[in-house]
Amino acid sequence: MLAQRLMWIAWPAFLVAGVIEMLVFAMVDPQDLHWFGSPLALSREGVYTVAFFVFWVLTMVSGALTTLLSLSPFEVNRCPLPVTDRPEGCPKNGQCG
Repeated sequence: MLAQRLMWIAWPAFLVAGVIEMLVFAMVDPQDLHWFGSPLALSREGVYTVAFFVFWVLTMVSGALTTLLSLSPFEVNRCPLPVTDRPEGCPKNGQCG
């Protein structure tokens, strides 16, 4: 289930990052960019690559936050251990008190 959720986040983020990349660099020339007043030392392709990964990470963070907030209380509070392997005193071990 975790791998499926990861793909729910990563694949749409990849597609959106590609669209953002095209939109941004249709209007901005990477050679005109400056970092703290000095020109970037990267080639155009380097700027495109770094920018794509930044856009991808940002959209994955957004998707991950949305996925986290969509979890039900049962999924959030579910104990990952089977009932027989839960430590003594665990409130979810099926024992009273």
